[in-house]
Amino acid sequence: MNDTLILAIESSCDETAASVVKNGREVLSNVISSQIELHTLYGGVVPEIASRKHIEKINQVIEQALSDAGCTLDDLSAIGVTYGPGLVGALLVGVAEAKAIAYAKKLPLVGVHHIEGHVSANYIENPDLEPPFLCLIVSGGHTHLVIVKDYGEFEILGRTRDDAAGEAFDKVARAIGLGYPGGPKVDRLAKEGNPEAIVFPKGKLGDNPYDFSFSGVKSAVLNYLNHAQMTGEEINRADLAASFQKSVVDVLVEHTMLAAQDYGMKKIAIAGGVASNGALRSAMEQACREHGYRFYRPSPILCTDNAAMIGCAAYYEYRKGTRHGWDLNAIPNLRLGER
Repeated sequence: MNDTLILAIESSCDETAASVVKNGREVLSNVISSQIELHTLYGGVVPEIASRKHIEKINQVIEQALSDAGCTLDDLSAIGVTYGPGLVGALLVGVAEAKAIAYAKKLPLVGVHHIEGHVSANYIENPDLEPPFLCLIVSGGHTHLVIVKDYGEFEILGRTRDDAAGEAFDKVARAIGLGYPGGPKVDRLAKEGNPEAIVFPKGKLGDNPYDFSFSGVKSAVLNYLNHAQMTGEEINRADLAASFQKSVVDVLVEHTMLAAQDYGMKKIAIAGGVASNGALRSAMEQACREHGYRFYRPSPILCTDNAAMIGCAAYYEYRKGTRHGWDLNAIPNLRLGER
């Protein structure tokens, strides 16, 4: 069988990324141009600036990915690209680029769901991992608990009703003066604190035991800070960060273990930006060990936005016969399971 080489493009938020992936699991190149320093000035991602930066960087990133992989556009089997969810302007840059290359080189075009990409990051470093398995997807915009029934086929068991876990991390980080990006900074500071110092509430929803809610813990942190400010009480920021993080991690792990038990799943994976959080990784690993489950997690570099995961997802879509036409458009609020 001939090798399948896919050039993948990812531009859903503030990383311009390109990757060449061979046969779905072998990453020949993975180039990421991050805009974090730029957006740190504004305390978060500015969509207009992100879009402009993607336009500046995208050709360079693709050229670098092809060069690192030791191939040219003529060696490719298909082009994969993220078309949603994400920032509409940012997505459009990647989609337009992918369509242009596919059209010029007469290559199949495969649009990829960004979250499907995050789940697929687990396949890259775990050759033995195949569906079905349970996956907890945690990022700035998404918190989902899903059964991966097959490649690109998901059954959603639970999702967040309000803030995503990553969003809560960013808001708490801003409130305690850590700045952007919040998740890694809270994780770092929490290592110096006592997670038992302050008891914050855990969001419980009666009607679906697998759904999440993080607005309550976020509000509790803000109330704690306001109360301390009004009474002139000194705040231990490391204890606060550790206690907040513990509240979020406990809920994520508890819901995942409950779903694994209820659905008889023996393989558990995590995915998304927050999956690089040290406390979540170790708590999930320990819980899986106690229950006798196999635990899978991508390396931190593959948890954040990257094109290798998009190339992996594109490969399995390509094999299933998924093809997109020149009318492929950016869909900023694309839901998991939608096409």
